[in-house]
Amino acid sequence: MKTLQNFLEEQFNDGMMLAVLSGQRNKDKDTPAKVRIRPVEIKGEICYQATATVGTKAVHKNYTADEVKDYIKDSLENGFSQLQIQGQSRDGTVLVSKKGRQTIKVKQHQPLEPVKIMAHNRVKKYILREGVPVPFLTDLGVMNKEGKVHQPAYDKFRQINRFLEFIEDILPALSREREITILDFGCGKSYLTFAMYYYLKELQNYDVKIIGLDLKEDVIRKCNKLAQKYGYEKLKFLHGDIADYEGVQKVDMVVTLHACDKATDYALAKAVEWDAEVILSVPCCQHELNSQIKNELLAPVLKYGILKERMSALITDGIRAELLESKGYHTQILEFIDMEHTPKNLLIRAVKTGKPRTSAGLNKLTEAINGKLTLEKLLYPQGLAEKKGV
Repeated sequence: MKTLQNFLEEQFNDGMMLAVLSGQRNKDKDTPAKVRIRPVEIKGEICYQATATVGTKAVHKNYTADEVKDYIKDSLENGFSQLQIQGQSRDGTVLVSKKGRQTIKVKQHQPLEPVKIMAHNRVKKYILREGVPVPFLTDLGVMNKEGKVHQPAYDKFRQINRFLEFIEDILPALSREREITILDFGCGKSYLTFAMYYYLKELQNYDVKIIGLDLKEDVIRKCNKLAQKYGYEKLKFLHGDIADYEGVQKVDMVVTLHACDKATDYALAKAVEWDAEVILSVPCCQHELNSQIKNELLAPVLKYGILKERMSALITDGIRAELLESKGYHTQILEFIDMEHTPKNLLIRAVKTGKPRTSAGLNKLTEAINGKLTLEKLLYPQGLAEKKGV
């Protein structure tokens, strides 16, 4: 039987690319929600940089190979319930039960491209690098044929890379043993859809099929032509509505970026219906709750339109996250891009655990603010009160 020490000795070698500690057991506000560990070069030596996310802050600390193994073992004993490691030729997972029992799994896969280890304190290295031409970024006007990013498109370039970092984090949740299906609702011009396909298929060697769905027929035609041009055989774009799309029976990941108002709710409900392993959603225009919210205690604040709008947006996304938790997803709300670029900068990331969690007080909250979201109605047609403890 493989021990945790043996597992770490095997995984932390020249092929180790990324390790993620998650599943926080201690809910103290000063305890990291997640820790990402990457190899870095410091003064010619390979070390491991642990980046702990505490609230909205990122705290960095460097370890030697032996120190990082001890740190991980201690973290799994006292703070986290899950470790995921991505390597060039194999991935590994450690799950810790409530009683402390450790389950270790290792999966071999086709070797990936070697990753150059970053030197500590260098300029941030993007997943898609400037100076390396990417055909779809050229055709979409983000970079020229030499790989130089056009200055007006630099925010878009950073946004694409930020999105791919979120994809990188959830790679252990996606199977390498079969074709995985991803649905992108409201794909629009599809910058991120093309980036997702390129990253998963070309850079990470996943067997992936991606379907982009949008209501703009001219955009769909253009995107299909580009996909054919690049030889992306398993990237298709379709004209259709989120609410009534029935083209697939099972989806591994659902992506919905800036789907307006209730469209986000329909996309999230579809994802739950399909039993999706991963959900990535950047909501937009949360008008539904804004038109409903009413509370006597909050009345002095809600009379200011801009505050009412922002409070409604934040509460809407918080309720959506809790509803996903109640359906068996570990859910986080993360900053997508800097606030200076767009106020619609929050991403809901949900990874399926299969363990529904009651959300004490959610029903009381929705009653207190006089607000019922479409997502609640879709997931619980009989009402939240039917679910004990919610």
